Amino acid sequence: MMIEVLKSKIHCARVTEANLNYMGSITIDEDLLDAANMIAGEKVHIVDNNNGERFETYIIKGERGSGKVCLNGAAARKVQPGDIVIIMSYAMMDFEEAKSFKPSLVFPDPTTNTIV
Repeated sequence: MMIEVLKSKIHCARVTEANLNYMGSITIDEDLLDAANMIAGEKVHIVDNNNGERFETYIIKGERGSGKVCLNGAAARKVQPGDIVIIMSYAMMDFEEAKSFKPSLVFPDPTTNTIV
């Protein structure tokens, strides 16, 4: 049996921008992506701790060291710069493998979005 489990999580990052005039996605600092074992194009779920919004999109790689977490396109309407978000991705795996799998968890500094 295959199940979907949490693969990666960036917990409590601060939204730095919301760009309505873009075709869609979330731009994330490459340092955060590396730490969380996430890649460009990967589907992610976003939870906004400030307003309760939950939605999904895909990742665009942002400039390394920039601290950028930018919601683009329609998703820009669901957040405000300064909001705190949780960014999660999931993976399908065998039930037995899932029992011992450990997700990548990142807890960035919420003021700078740098790895602490």
